[in-house]
Amino acid sequence: MQRTLAISGMTCAHCARTVEDALNALAGVSAAVSYAEGRAEVQLTNGTDETTLIEAVRARGYEARAWDDDSATAAPSRIAQDGGDDNLHVAIISSGSGAFAAAIRAAEAGARVTLIESGDIIGGTCVNVGCVPSKIQIRAAELAQHQRHNPFEGLADRAPMIDRPRLQRQQQSRVEELREAKYQSILDDNPAITLRRGRARFEDAHTLIIAAQDGTEDRVAADRILVATGASPTIPPIPGLADTPYWTSDEAVFSAEAPEHLIVIGASVVAVEQAQAFRRLGSEVTVLARSTLLSSEDPALGEGLAAAFRAEGIDVREHTQAHAVRFAAGQFILDTDNGPIQGDRLLVATGRAPNTRDLALDNVGVKTDESGAIVVDTSLHTSAESIYATGDCTTLPQFVYVAAAGGTRAAINMTGGQARLDLSAMPAVIFTDPQVATVGLDERQAQARGLDVETRTLGLEHVPRALANFETRGFVKLVAEAGSHRLLGAQILAPEAGEMIQTAVMAVHHGMAVEALGDLLFPYLVHVEALKLCAQTFTKDVEQLSCCAG
Repeated sequence: MQRTLAISGMTCAHCARTVEDALNALAGVSAAVSYAEGRAEVQLTNGTDETTLIEAVRARGYEARAWDDDSATAAPSRIAQDGGDDNLHVAIISSGSGAFAAAIRAAEAGARVTLIESGDIIGGTCVNVGCVPSKIQIRAAELAQHQRHNPFEGLADRAPMIDRPRLQRQQQSRVEELREAKYQSILDDNPAITLRRGRARFEDAHTLIIAAQDGTEDRVAADRILVATGASPTIPPIPGLADTPYWTSDEAVFSAEAPEHLIVIGASVVAVEQAQAFRRLGSEVTVLARSTLLSSEDPALGEGLAAAFRAEGIDVREHTQAHAVRFAAGQFILDTDNGPIQGDRLLVATGRAPNTRDLALDNVGVKTDESGAIVVDTSLHTSAESIYATGDCTTLPQFVYVAAAGGTRAAINMTGGQARLDLSAMPAVIFTDPQVATVGLDERQAQARGLDVETRTLGLEHVPRALANFETRGFVKLVAEAGSHRLLGAQILAPEAGEMIQTAVMAVHHGMAVEALGDLLFPYLVHVEALKLCAQTFTKDVEQLSCCAG
């Protein structure tokens, strides 16, 4: 018996091989898939039905229909375009990581793409003022600290010679290189993607009004629209703050100066990363935390990081809020619960709010939450039929890799495919020293879901690589379902936590039991062996094992 399926969502020959493999994995099925023709010729030697074939294709992120189905060869509904262009037209608001991931994938699927950018530069937060420049700054600060303090008796400590202007120039140069390589060159080389300058807002579900900087307005009609406008720093309503020259992370990360005393308001990711970087680059630093450091994480993570900060001379003031701010004679004076604090620079790092206010979402019925974040489902679909969204402007977690993954999946869905964004094994890393890395559920989250759990915590003093490095501050904690011992989550505080977490991600994603994780072969000596050792503590005393016992 032979069946012919129409396959949509393929963007290359590799996609065709992926679909072919999915079909051939079914018992009694022999399939040949053509990317150019968008079809699969399937020979059946048993009773496999068409629904099973279609579900196998959809499981790989593509769409399949019977070839003789009227909908199989019909293109998705299109808005008539000037010039008679028959390609599906996708408009994407903004030009950050999520936007470009979507643009690339939509263009590969044959769509014509218009990116609409309101700012002067392309690339969004990550490459310009976020991930890239901050990690350069953090790495420079880490190397300075290694010169200042090291754990080895035979290596002399010395004060680092820090030239902040030169560091800043090198940092800016690398940012510009990556923006050119990863964003501008894609525009230059891909004729299917066009950049428009201006601020977009919705007129209706298929039409955007583009307001240019010169005050003129134009309209763009599109079949599908993706919102990827990101987020901006949130500024708390502290009396007097708005009248001072405070920093957000956008300014702090490129500072060519070393403040004598930096005050940081905030206690989450950006606040703690910047606080430690400035301390290591020569500034006195005071951190004001409304509750505790990293209060949304397992409490042990914040406690351990606060202890590490204090050991470096960072003044961590937990349960402390600023009630008023003033600036005089080059100094910030903050009135707080615990008396006044004075410093020559103030960094406000209290979170980021979605950039959705000016989009006129009410015109098209796109639902948002109380913060203005666009509500999306796992297909990145909003409450409006032809409108999708990804990244920090949505209810998704605010990580660039989530934005990019969402952009790719949104593009698949906008061009006729079926894809879902699965965040059940989403890693997160905070680039302090020690680093903080997590995946899955922590103990409180698991219990809140009504799960009966078992946990184990392993201090790094039990990890051979940490002992060899004389760096034993930190721990690994594993959360497992009671009875089955299925791994539900991991929390790590360790110098290399960011490099360790992906092993836990794979274990959570595949539903591994801690016994299976503990039975895997890990190379020796590596930090990630801490996961194996912690997994083994569910069933044995690792202190009674030899140093590389399997």
